[in-house]
Amino acid sequence: MTMPDDDTLPARIARTLVDRIVTGQLRPGERVRQDALAAEFGASHVPVREAFRQVEARGLLVSEPRKGVRVSLLDEASVVEISHMRGALEPLALRHAMPVMTAADIELAQAAIHSGAQAQSMQDWEAANRAFHMALYRPCAMPRLLASIDMLHESRTRYMYATASCVAWDPGSQREHRQLLSAVRKGDVERACRLLEAHIADAGETLIQGLEAWRSIAARNPVR
Repeated sequence: MTMPDDDTLPARIARTLVDRIVTGQLRPGERVRQDALAAEFGASHVPVREAFRQVEARGLLVSEPRKGVRVSLLDEASVVEISHMRGALEPLALRHAMPVMTAADIELAQAAIHSGAQAQSMQDWEAANRAFHMALYRPCAMPRLLASIDMLHESRTRYMYATASCVAWDPGSQREHRQLLSAVRKGDVERACRLLEAHIADAGETLIQGLEAWRSIAARNPVR
């Protein structure tokens, strides 16, 4: 998962936490203990608390008075929020990227589609999916916008890992990617943005369906 590149101890602890939360190694609602992390990293509680602060700012941890720190829960409202924000920000990035997009950018997107078609696991497909989207957005050269989009994809990916056993992890996305790239190649900005908005909405609906199935499974194995 993408986090700041600095190699400070709090940043390294935060990257580890983000990866474990997104991939489901730390389950929704599970308590995250300062003592255990401090011992794992040979650190005091100070860098662990700073790491908690960074990860909480990303919406992945929740600090509760007298209860400690827990992994944030998965809920339908968050999926809707993520989808609405993606639907606003990603077409904005694409709209600014297309006028300056190069043949090399388009080749990167095409290569990502090919990688996605060859993927044998959800993890491989998701890496290709992220590469496809970022190849189209990166030329916009708007770092704050790109960072916001990256955080939304991080949150979306967490739901994908959680629901991977409940729904197909490639429900028509490859076809939609090819249609989107075709519009980009033709320089049709309005069509490309419409296709992207529909693609994001479809992905959100798939996650909501998966979340409903995941809940029934999670209810039989509650976090303690």
